[in-house]
Amino acid sequence: MKIEKLGGTSPQLYKLVAPLVLDPDVLRQNNNCPFRTTEHHEWLVATDDEGTTAKAFFPIERRLTYWYINNYFVPEQDEKQILKVFVREAKRLCEKKMPVVIVALARHADFLYEKGFSIEKEWKLYVKMKYVKPERKTQKRI
Repeated sequence: MKIEKLGGTSPQLYKLVAPLVLDPDVLRQNNNCPFRTTEHHEWLVATDDEGTTAKAFFPIERRLTYWYINNYFVPEQDEKQILKVFVREAKRLCEKKMPVVIVALARHADFLYEKGFSIEKEWKLYVKMKYVKPERKTQKRI
């Protein structure tokens, strides 16, 4: 498996994720809502080892004061492995001093909680969660 970072309007993004976002099972998981992207998005795309077939995607939108993740897709059979990599990359964005907000599938809430995300709002199928990079504790020298 490879992870690629692609711009929100990159031709390569469309080529890789189009088969997934048009798949009826993927759309069903997203409550039949269409996926969207803009020039403000950066996508993490998990591909096969050859980099030709997308297995999962994680769109990250840069908003004014935070990073926003919504309408991602991770297949159930590989979800923990792929989510772990996606979450690590999302947390790196916090190094730019902006929190990460994710609207996650309810079944991923426990995993994200273990990774430091806090719950902000819960619905039946989704959970809004937030990650803020912990402040470093500085020790005073004596």
